Amino acid sequence: MKVEKPTRRIGLARALSKLGYCPRSQAAELIRASRVRLNGSVRRDPETPVRLERDRIAVDGRAIEPQHKIYLMMNKPRGVVTTASDDQGRETVYAVLEKASLPWVAPVGRLDKASEGLLLLTNDSEWGARVAAPETHLEKTYHVQVGIVADEKFMQAMLNGVRSEDDFLRAARVRLLRSGQKNCWLEIVLDEGKNRQIRRMLAALEVEVLRLVRVAIGPLQLGKLAKGAHRPLTAEEKLALDCAMAEK
Repeated sequence: MKVEKPTRRIGLARALSKLGYCPRSQAAELIRASRVRLNGSVRRDPETPVRLERDRIAVDGRAIEPQHKIYLMMNKPRGVVTTASDDQGRETVYAVLEKASLPWVAPVGRLDKASEGLLLLTNDSEWGARVAAPETHLEKTYHVQVGIVADEKFMQAMLNGVRSEDDFLRAARVRLLRSGQKNCWLEIVLDEGKNRQIRRMLAALEVEVLRLVRVAIGPLQLGKLAKGAHRPLTAEEKLALDCAMAEK
């Protein structure tokens, strides 16, 4: 007799996120507001166990079906934040997307308000988590303008690493792109996913960051995508990124 494999259970809020309906935090709010039904019954606990293969979920009476997976790249402009909403009223990346008629997507990792460049967005929460996870060691490449003319000693200090609060921060690779009389552009490659790593590392070295632009995530290049523009990843780009993560 064939034994049926038990189905994996996840929390109700996470289930809504995995279905591509909304972020997990928003899902938790909907659940607590009694707007979500599981198999016909209202549930108020975001951690209520769900079997996605079997259970029926509805929000405000509308059945939630799995969304088509979307993988986008954006050239994030300076001055916008990578959150769904901002309690300080700052513009978010969702304002950049508002005319695109897309289902809900979430940023993969973050670029802070003053940073710009390549940002991934997806409704595939598990894929996004793998890309952003520090243990994936997916290289991220930045072009950074700093307020000094960097020499070999300074670049070696970045490779050696510095202490910032309780973290040890280091660059995987650094090279000089071009210099002016008072500043220069560096290419800095990271293989960790620590919060504001470059800004904290340079602050520890007492160097001012003038501009910070992410130009690549693994094999995926920002290329000539215009500032504030976005586009879907090609199948080849998505495959190359998946292969890069599988190799780590």
